[in-house]
Amino acid sequence: MDNSSIYVRERGNLRRVSDIVLAQPKPVSSCRRTNPFVLRKEHFIFTYNAEGSLRYTTKSLFDITLLFVADNINHVDSLVGFPEQIGDRLFAAAEENRVFLNEDISSKALQLFNDAYGEMVLGSLCLRNRFPLLHERMDEIKTFHSLKSLDLFGCRLGDDHEIFQHLTSSSLASLVQLFIGGNSLSDVGLQRFTTPIRMLRKGLDCLQLLDVSYNPISARALRYLTCFPKLENLDVSGTSLKLGTGLKTTIWDLLGLIYSENPLDCFDHSRCKTEGWAEQVVNQWETNSSQMPKQKKIDESRTSALRFFGRQKFVREVLNAAPLVCKSEEEAKRERLHFFRPAANNHKPEKETPSTTNEQAKPSWHNIKKRQRQSERCESSHQSPPTKRLSPAALTAEDVDLLNNY
Repeated sequence: MDNSSIYVRERGNLRRVSDIVLAQPKPVSSCRRTNPFVLRKEHFIFTYNAEGSLRYTTKSLFDITLLFVADNINHVDSLVGFPEQIGDRLFAAAEENRVFLNEDISSKALQLFNDAYGEMVLGSLCLRNRFPLLHERMDEIKTFHSLKSLDLFGCRLGDDHEIFQHLTSSSLASLVQLFIGGNSLSDVGLQRFTTPIRMLRKGLDCLQLLDVSYNPISARALRYLTCFPKLENLDVSGTSLKLGTGLKTTIWDLLGLIYSENPLDCFDHSRCKTEGWAEQVVNQWETNSSQMPKQKKIDESRTSALRFFGRQKFVREVLNAAPLVCKSEEEAKRERLHFFRPAANNHKPEKETPSTTNEQAKPSWHNIKKRQRQSERCESSHQSPPTKRLSPAALTAEDVDLLNNY
């Protein structure tokens, strides 16, 4: 097999390929034969008959071919057009052979399946408080471009993590739910995160649920969330925001959301799960014992390097930071600040908002631009409102500086 020619049939034409190196057959300890043409042990199914005697039958040609392709998945150009049933079995075969644990080919292999089958590979990803997994498998995680739900709560992202640039790219245009709470995300970080969306008018167009709880953000950061036109649920618990008439009015004017007296079920962590073909792959990454010492060494070397350059305090805060949590269930319920968009009907917003003004009593309250104008008029009548919001066309000095960085 080492010296034989390989032929590939594409679009009805047969061509010779000379630069492909096939995976070598895995050695079998129970077989002394070294002839590569001898069928491998995995090509047979071993069972026992009623008398207890060992018997074996050969696998089907499809199963043998499937195993061959899984071993050489890094040489496959595309799976677009192949039926979902074949893609599912091929992915399972590659997973069984631990192909996705190989850092050299895992990203390309996952990209191959994602391009062909999208959401079926992974539609929901939960990385809550699993920051080592996020940092270690960043390249592989970026290949899941058909996610609808992504939970990054407690992943120590800070304000400048590279994942934010990926979230605002066209790769995650289908994202509906995003949890980025407990990440020490400040007003500046939220501004940087939303700058591409506010400036370029694209990215996260389908986002309906956003969790920014337990981050040190203030009422000033709420204006950056107006770039999400379909936002229906918002969690700002554990932030610098305090529940009151001013906060309720501000969020209504900017986002059209009202305060929920009862905690919303959509923010319950038990509802967020990793779902798709790659569910077990994510578990393999986390339980892979060979990767844990490596990550520990990386963290230690990174800490030593940063301490050498006089950033010991920064390193201590980043590496030892833990997600903010409430002390008790009663305190958690008391601090929950959940907001949702009311059902569309013909009644006026006075019945939904805790405090109203004459300017709010207009039937066309769904218009975002009118809510922005109402926000500017209402700011003069409250003691602690956010700063005056500029029109979308006006750019602040901070926005210009951020735009120049892209």
